[in-house]
Amino acid sequence: MREGPRDECGVFGLYAPGHEVSRLSYFALYALQHRGQESAGIAAADRGGHIITRRELGLVSQVFTENDLRTLAGELAIGHVRYSTTGSNAWENSQPVQRSEGTDGSRREVALAHNGNLINALELHEELLEAGVGFSSTSDSEIIAAMIATHPADQVEDAIAEVLPRLRGAFSIVAMTKDRVVAFRDPHGLRPLSIGVLDADPTQPADAGGGLRYCVASESCAFDIIGAKFVRDVEPGEVVTLGEHGLQSRMVAPDGRRSFCVFEYIYFARPDSRMNDQVLQVARGRMGEILWREAPVEADLVIAVPDSGNPAARGLARAAGLPQDDGFVKNRYVARTFIQPGQELRKHGLRLKFNPLPEVIAGKRLVVVDDSIVRGNTTRQIVQMLRDAGAAEIHMRISAPPIKHPCHYGIDMSTREEMIAHGRSTEEIAAELGCDSLHYLSLEGVYEAVGATRATHCDACFTGEYPLAGSDGAAGKYSLEEEGQTLPLVQA
Repeated sequence: MREGPRDECGVFGLYAPGHEVSRLSYFALYALQHRGQESAGIAAADRGGHIITRRELGLVSQVFTENDLRTLAGELAIGHVRYSTTGSNAWENSQPVQRSEGTDGSRREVALAHNGNLINALELHEELLEAGVGFSSTSDSEIIAAMIATHPADQVEDAIAEVLPRLRGAFSIVAMTKDRVVAFRDPHGLRPLSIGVLDADPTQPADAGGGLRYCVASESCAFDIIGAKFVRDVEPGEVVTLGEHGLQSRMVAPDGRRSFCVFEYIYFARPDSRMNDQVLQVARGRMGEILWREAPVEADLVIAVPDSGNPAARGLARAAGLPQDDGFVKNRYVARTFIQPGQELRKHGLRLKFNPLPEVIAGKRLVVVDDSIVRGNTTRQIVQMLRDAGAAEIHMRISAPPIKHPCHYGIDMSTREEMIAHGRSTEEIAAELGCDSLHYLSLEGVYEAVGATRATHCDACFTGEYPLAGSDGAAGKYSLEEEGQTLPLVQA
């Protein structure tokens, strides 16, 4: 139902003796559900015991039952919600990935959850196959898990320190062994990863980390729901261990040019999350204020395309001194549907999610605020729905620059040729959409709103300037299937 960039993945991990780790993981994943709706999973373990993983296609609320959470008992856990960026939407590609390698005397058992995308996945995959390593999925996440699980180092942190520099692309990862959780982030910090702290366990001594129990998550909103407090972000190239000694840190690859995804501020992250010292609800409001400063227009009313356009619409209305109202009623029970509407209802398909209010819209000159346009199909339908509801004028304002280039770092976007801004001017796009005027927020306006600069961010989807060499020739989403690997496979 939404033609914008598809969400990526969300990860969570914690080491918390004395807490219900599976239940905390469940609710943390609930808070991260917006980052991926195709599958969900949790892996848990008692210290020194075996890792048990439950993963399935579907939403968090569909995958787990009370019995599942009781089965996933332990002192440490990791979790994942997925939207596929490498590998198809199949059960075998759901996460956490679990690998067990080696002989009984030196066996390493690892579970891993990954947000991001490797641009050298094919190269690493072929290398592992030649070494006799088998796979049961077609995702780049299992490649990372296999590299860590088969590494000869005694300590998993040493294995990760050797593996991390060989990974090219975006990765924010939580992994677990039988006695610790380890989180690490790519040297450029493309994808987010934060550290939180739970209340101290009163049954533990004040030493060994003061009894504090730490957790990590893609976004800080996951901490809020479980009563944890945000501490800081995992640094690019940093490996952090959550274990019996509290939080330990090791910088493995400190020299990468910081390239945090600027689209996280605009679209992906929840508005109540904090990223790089910015509360996103506030930053998105500033985007709306700057939109009005850049492109004022004679108008009667500001409306948002809900929900992602809401903060910028409020900011724009505030700056313009115009009233704001709900031009659409949104059906909040629409997530995914496997039932197609059929020929009779197909032209009205968007109304399953949005229904315009003629009583609010009719005869009004509207400023309509949304966060992004990719292919333009949904925006075109929205404009037509507003026309049919009696809008006198429709002025589209978008709180992101024109998207002209695909992302190779964990966001599933259209190809260049499918993007409406590819090879078109803003005036041509407005004519294609059928609106009276169109303005995209400038890239300078985005960075002003978030209090940042291009020097520490990736904005390749707008500019085509990728921070990693070779990105534009990176393999596609189904590259491992195309290479000849099919699902399912018997793991070696």
